[in-house]
Amino acid sequence: MTEHAELSSDRLKQHFAQRVLHQARQVLELWQRLQHSAWSSVYRDELLAANQRLGQCAERFQQPLHAQLASAIEQCLQAVEANRGRLNSALIGELDSLMQRLARSGLRQGDGSDPGILSLLRKPIYLALLDGERSERLARQLEFFGFTALPLDSAEAFRKALRQRHPAAIVMEVDFAGNGGGLQLAEEAQQGLEHKLPVLFFSEQEADTRTRLAAVRAGGEDFFSGSLDASTLLERLEDLTRLTQTEPYKVLIVDDSRAQTTFTERMLNSAGIITRSLTDPIQVMAALGDFQPDLIILDMYMPECLGTELAKVIRHHERYVSVPIIYLSAEDDIDKQLDAMGEGGDDFLTKPIQARHLIATVRNRAARARNLKARMVRDSLTGLYNHTHILQLLEDARVRARRDQQPLSFAMLDIDHFKQVNDRYGHPMGDRVIKSLALFLKQRLRKSDHIGRYGGEEFAVVLPDTDAATAARVLDDIRRRFAEIHFPAQPQDLSCSFSCGIAELHGEQEAKALASHADEALYRAKHAGRNRVETFTSSLRHLHEALA
Repeated sequence: MTEHAELSSDRLKQHFAQRVLHQARQVLELWQRLQHSAWSSVYRDELLAANQRLGQCAERFQQPLHAQLASAIEQCLQAVEANRGRLNSALIGELDSLMQRLARSGLRQGDGSDPGILSLLRKPIYLALLDGERSERLARQLEFFGFTALPLDSAEAFRKALRQRHPAAIVMEVDFAGNGGGLQLAEEAQQGLEHKLPVLFFSEQEADTRTRLAAVRAGGEDFFSGSLDASTLLERLEDLTRLTQTEPYKVLIVDDSRAQTTFTERMLNSAGIITRSLTDPIQVMAALGDFQPDLIILDMYMPECLGTELAKVIRHHERYVSVPIIYLSAEDDIDKQLDAMGEGGDDFLTKPIQARHLIATVRNRAARARNLKARMVRDSLTGLYNHTHILQLLEDARVRARRDQQPLSFAMLDIDHFKQVNDRYGHPMGDRVIKSLALFLKQRLRKSDHIGRYGGEEFAVVLPDTDAATAARVLDDIRRRFAEIHFPAQPQDLSCSFSCGIAELHGEQEAKALASHADEALYRAKHAGRNRVETFTSSLRHLHEALA
């Protein structure tokens, strides 16, 4: 095949991939809507039609993975119909899992898929900045993380691009195209749109309240002043443009009436909320550990105990201090309701209750609780889980792996020669490298994988249902791609690599021992030349056990 023919073939493949991924985007955007609305026959028909178009397109252009996912989604939708058109927790979980796979298809298989092709799944980012060199530099950095960025140099170029295609997001300088021109252009772009385009505003000078208020009214999701840090910008763009909704909210319902729990479950399931019910309150702590709900709904009066007593039991456990508790009861005495809320409750709803009222209360409380928890268990620089929480997640995963007899791997990563980066380029550059690796890992690992910042330049990854060989293949691919990133610096651009150690769970092994084995494998990777992945082998295990 000639070079020209190979180029034409590549372009054709890219065109086919774009057609399929466009259909995938439509399916994913429809699924996102469930987080803000409720299941209905109209919604179901729209989702079914979009998924059928995806399946047809995938078959036509020979994209077997997308065809397989479309088929699995259709089977789930048929199961909903067989369930009298109702969602239940199992179906919500299965559909969400398929949607997550659809959004990340090809990024985890290690099968030679090109993430550059998969970036077509995202709409472009429009860069409207006064400094053309800054725009070009940002565009190159965004490309490394799977974004397609289009630098624009004038108001007319911006309007023309907008007429051709709506972007995933806009990075707009306040004074682009004249004093305050960026604000006016953004406001103009939002006119007639049902859903506003997300805009990230930038100003070299500190902006006053009036300017920031105008930015909010023009769809501003964030406002950067002074400098436009690429790492921070990447993180915000990832949040604003990711294709799948956050994991469905999970609610634990505790009520001795089976009829009431079924009724509450149906109301919440119709809004895409996963539920688990208990009629025996004595089982609550075991259910909390296994289910890890975002919110708990308690009946006030149960034969075994009062709801207020159960709330106290729950609050005594430090892991559940911040989980919202809503009382749902027929009790209409205001004084008793207030007393109950003083005993560990966050809200009191009276039966009977309208579905819309219950759903809105649960969504709002669960969203705030997630935000609060994220601040408590996540590292402030990277947004990854902190050291304490990643070890807790490892222990949770170890218990599930033993119970379900599934493999589990734990990986530790360390950025090579990081002290030299700080010494030569300064700590801001060191922070940028750390944040970039954090985002790189989040983009390329599964949603079910847990990523933490272990400390300094060291990271940890919990990989459920993954053996060591698979974990090594996945992380080695990430290692190679991360080493290709160039960070703009003087006198020359900076490239970084990382070393990685992996250990797989065996037998009755404790989480602490698994982490120690991964650390030992990382040590070997460092001493074998760095920029490599090492696995804790059986020979090392026997030596480790003998020394212990």
